[in-house]
Amino acid sequence: MQPHSPKATQEGSSPVQKPQVLPEVGFVRLPTILSVYPVGRSTWWAGVKSGRFPAPVKLGPRITAWRVEEIRALLAATSGL
Repeated sequence: MQPHSPKATQEGSSPVQKPQVLPEVGFVRLPTILSVYPVGRSTWWAGVKSGRFPAPVKLGPRITAWRVEEIRALLAATSGL
């Protein structure tokens, strides 16, 4: 049995993602939104379904994105809470 070394733990852990910067205009995908808005994937989709979060735009059969202007408005509206 090999001894457990701290370095092995660090190498095996998932990297910490830095919050991404939103572009001025255009579309953003879900991973980018979740890096700047602190909810999980399931919570986000439940919020979309209930109307709490903006509706997505289908850019292709397997590509879903959101208008960055709507995400910025959501962030501005919730920043004062």
